Amino acid sequence: MSIMRADVAVAGAGSYGTALAMAAASKGLQVRLYARSPERAAVMQQCRCNPFYLKDLPFPDTLTVTSDFAEAFTDAELALLAVPSHSFVQSVRQVQPFLRPGQGLLWAAKGLDLTTGRFLSDIAAEILPPGTPLAAISGPTFARELAAGMPTAIAVAGTQPEFTQQVCETLHTPSFRIYQSSDFVALQLGGAVKNVIAIGAGMSDGLGYGANARTALITRGLVEITRLGAALGAQERSFMGLSGLGDLILTCTDNQSRNRRFGLMLGQGQQAAAALKAIGQAVEGYAMTAVVYRLAQRLNVEMPICSEIYAVLYEGKAGREAARSLLGRAPAAE
Repeated sequence: MSIMRADVAVAGAGSYGTALAMAAASKGLQVRLYARSPERAAVMQQCRCNPFYLKDLPFPDTLTVTSDFAEAFTDAELALLAVPSHSFVQSVRQVQPFLRPGQGLLWAAKGLDLTTGRFLSDIAAEILPPGTPLAAISGPTFARELAAGMPTAIAVAGTQPEFTQQVCETLHTPSFRIYQSSDFVALQLGGAVKNVIAIGAGMSDGLGYGANARTALITRGLVEITRLGAALGAQERSFMGLSGLGDLILTCTDNQSRNRRFGLMLGQGQQAAAALKAIGQAVEGYAMTAVVYRLAQRLNVEMPICSEIYAVLYEGKAGREAARSLLGRAPAAE
């Protein structure tokens, strides 16, 4: 039996990949959602929802779940990777044979390469044929709210304006607004470092330091992200947008954020391993903290908040001691 070509193929049937697939299918597009596990794919296809993450939100009729990568991506008009950053390289290699000449690749992974600290766009460009259009979406997006059709806005940036325009036209819905950004570096970096700052915001609240401390940490965290971005060639004003300030505020202030919840548990005295196990899903800020710390050291960029979070996660420093170190720094101009 022949299978209808997909308008959108999504790799990654976690909460965010599912939500993106549901948003695209809500406008009548033919969407294929790839789940690595055949058992989970069969369950989702049968019950017409994702009972593992978004169990009470039914799939649109035009969304199909499959564990056959070729079935999902062969001849798809838009290929989207919604996988954790640690799975990005493997997923790019997997999708490469199914991209037609000149076809672009879009991803929703937020982060830098965990081994090298490089941008995912640089790694994708090395794997794919020269000139392949590349783009990423990033911004303040909780999967459940997106899947439920609640108003959501994110940004897209990439290597070719024509491809980012295609992304906007394909994924835009009445409740899902996508803004084009011209700063690919800022979009990728903001999505990575905000998870580190969110761990710090959660720790602050877990320690009982209150709204004043949380707001100061978010504000100064944005300064650190901007400093690192400037050293990497981003425009400072780009971090005032959805993929910078917007995503930072969301991740630092709402308990739907796994990174914030992880920080809360640390502030309340739990060990990192126990907190990670309790959350049960990827807490990308944990590994990203080490990546950002090493990158800042290499570029000689001052990032005291990220450095203290690194000391707590990887050097055994107590959260209260880290807070005292930050507060004890010499006065400086804002």
